[in-house]
Amino acid sequence: MSIDPIIQSKPFAITLDVGTSLLNKTGTWRNERPVYLDRLPPCNHTCPAGENIQAWLGFAEEGDYEAAWRQIMEDNPLPATMGRVCYHTCEGACNRAGIDEAVGINSVERFLGDQALMHGWRIDAGSPTGKKVMIVGAGPAGLSAAYHLRRLGHEVTVFDANPQAGGMIRYGIPKYRMPREKLRAEVARIEAMGVKIELNTKIEDISTTRKEGQFDAVFMCIGAQLSRSAEIESDGKIPIHDAAVVLRDSELDNPNQLHGHVVIYGGGNTAMDVARTSIRMGAISTTVVVLEAQEDMPAHSFERDEAIEEGATLKYLHSIKRVNGRTVTLEKMKVSENRWPKPTGEFDSIEADVIVQAIGQDVDTAILQNTPAVNLKDGITQINEAMCTGEDGIFAGGDMVPSQRTVTSAIGHGKKAARNINAYLRGEEWVAPDKHEVVTPDMLNTWYYSDAPRTVRPMLDVVRRKTGFAEVVGDLDVDNAVFEARRCMSCGNCFECDNCYGVCPDNAITKLGPGNRFKFKYDYCKGCSICATECPCGAIKMVPEDI
Repeated sequence: MSIDPIIQSKPFAITLDVGTSLLNKTGTWRNERPVYLDRLPPCNHTCPAGENIQAWLGFAEEGDYEAAWRQIMEDNPLPATMGRVCYHTCEGACNRAGIDEAVGINSVERFLGDQALMHGWRIDAGSPTGKKVMIVGAGPAGLSAAYHLRRLGHEVTVFDANPQAGGMIRYGIPKYRMPREKLRAEVARIEAMGVKIELNTKIEDISTTRKEGQFDAVFMCIGAQLSRSAEIESDGKIPIHDAAVVLRDSELDNPNQLHGHVVIYGGGNTAMDVARTSIRMGAISTTVVVLEAQEDMPAHSFERDEAIEEGATLKYLHSIKRVNGRTVTLEKMKVSENRWPKPTGEFDSIEADVIVQAIGQDVDTAILQNTPAVNLKDGITQINEAMCTGEDGIFAGGDMVPSQRTVTSAIGHGKKAARNINAYLRGEEWVAPDKHEVVTPDMLNTWYYSDAPRTVRPMLDVVRRKTGFAEVVGDLDVDNAVFEARRCMSCGNCFECDNCYGVCPDNAITKLGPGNRFKFKYDYCKGCSICATECPCGAIKMVPEDI
């Protein structure tokens, strides 16, 4: 009797026939799916000039300095200047500060700006459009607008009453912070694009000049160069000067007004600039009378600290009551509930040979006398979203309009004005693109980033700083500029670390090649969210499946 052999079947897991396990689309199980997205880095978000900081840091960390500089130049035509005078709000927002210290964005920008001047990199003008634009003011807003309009192909003429271009960068910021040769070189690069700058030319009437020059549009951006003054009771035996005039005279090498015992009244950055200039001019003593408490004074802390290091004395919560001869009577103040100082009725005194008021500046609006459609409110020009005044074809920006009065804000105003003027000249309307959501620290996995201490720019020693107007802060070199750029965490934007690719348990991610990032294979993604959880930079988001 024969017995039939037992036939053993292969395990299901290795039967790879068509129609079996390989074609199961496991992605149908999920209720959420991951998506790649670009979020907005906080540095980009807070930059008043609108720079794509993360993008140019990316080029810099690869050592491609020219590409990094050209990325900056998409938004800001003065990187060597801004690398010296910008107060870098970007660094205050940097997520890296939660690990060790913020990325030294400003120092890398300065390095790139100087590289461009060293190598003579240039930007070409756009194809001619036949349109002419008049700009009043050769400060940062005017220079920025002229640059961007020239890139768009328009003919541009800038008028300025001063003997040199630069506005308050030149006439309000001392040389120890802003070397004039750097500023002049960046202005020359803009001129080389075909921008005409008419110096020593004060425009008395906007409408008349526009008509005579046959300009199709106007951008007004006059700086705030008229000093405000407090009413100080004085017998007139010692001079009382305005800060803007003192700093301008220093720039023009006019006779020294800062001698003997110098007293500066004010607590802002201009007051610190006057104090530090006074020290360099050889004053016997320099005292800054500050109305506010130290923590409330408007000057940046580093400006204040450097002034003190150099020998300035700051008297907080004091106001100047009267001046008799060389005696300055001060009234002590105290902080009220709303943080505004109020008088105490207590007094003390200091000695002075000269007083400088540094309590703010205003804009000279006489230029608008024959443009009644331009609306002024408390001396400030009112504009709409397109930066246009009430007068057709006349735009305004910088210190003239409601805004922060900083160089960086002025640079941003110039760019925005150029885009709106370009649209106006074409009979169109410029609409700002939508912004992505801003990356917050909780969206990041910071433990993936190693500690990398910030590179500190060298400074002149205090003794050398006090003896002249040499630049105080030094440069990064090639090695530490690359290192500092590499400290950027690429917040919110994929930098192809391969982390998602490596951790996906379903092999549901495809690499698209260098520079092209990745793609999800949703047929096989179960929505486990491991990729989003483990993404270092927050470039993956889980969304409901029905979206």
